[in-house]
Amino acid sequence: MIYVIFIIFGLLPSIIWLLYYLSKDKHPESKRMILKIFLYGAFSAISAFFIEVLLSWGLVFLGEGIETLPILFFIINQFIIVALIEELCKFIVVTGKVINHREFDEPVDAMIYMIVAALGFAALENTLVLFSIGEPFFIRDAAIISSFRFLGATFLHTLASGVIGYYLALSFCAEKNKFFIVFKGIVAGVILHGLFNSSIIIIERGLMDSNMPLFIASFSFLIIILSGTGFFIANKFKELKKLNSTCNMKMPIYESHANDANDK
Repeated sequence: MIYVIFIIFGLLPSIIWLLYYLSKDKHPESKRMILKIFLYGAFSAISAFFIEVLLSWGLVFLGEGIETLPILFFIINQFIIVALIEELCKFIVVTGKVINHREFDEPVDAMIYMIVAALGFAALENTLVLFSIGEPFFIRDAAIISSFRFLGATFLHTLASGVIGYYLALSFCAEKNKFFIVFKGIVAGVILHGLFNSSIIIIERGLMDSNMPLFIASFSFLIIILSGTGFFIANKFKELKKLNSTCNMKMPIYESHANDANDK
């Protein structure tokens, strides 16, 4: 029974955010495609986990000199091994499984599907976090952790991937520098993700050391980047709805996935 509770509270934050974002789409995507990308997003979390573990081991094994520079070691771990890998996994889901599908027919779809993939990723991540705690466990504890992750990690995943989705959408309507625009979006999403992870770690350190100035400064910074990016995503979502759906919705780099266009 306890594992059923873990699954329910692990999925709940993603389901709530999913319903919210889908309610903003005036031309809803098919439920089948939404479910497909959500599940692929969840599976990508498994891939990301193993890649992160391997890279972390490699960093420790090959980077003895780096360990003497804790700040550099911290940056590489949080921004490249964690943030970059996770955002790329979600990006690959969208570019590999839906970007050449007939339903991917307007710029705003790029943001929608990136967010859906992110919510699938976060759903499995949240569930694994609850499972890792183990028993004894109470429903109240699961609810508290789920609530924090609803406002924190799950929200962060939608924002970081939403930023990437926005730039991906812009690339379809740009006449040149399409790939640079996508690259810029990935960099922005990775930086946001890395800043969030770093802030959480510093907040925890502030609590452990009873360092209230550090805690308050880090927590305030976290609120600023989440709320600021949240407003950015909301505004850009409206902006993308106004873009012409006749933009070139196919890019050469993704044409190798054209077999998905006939997916039934």
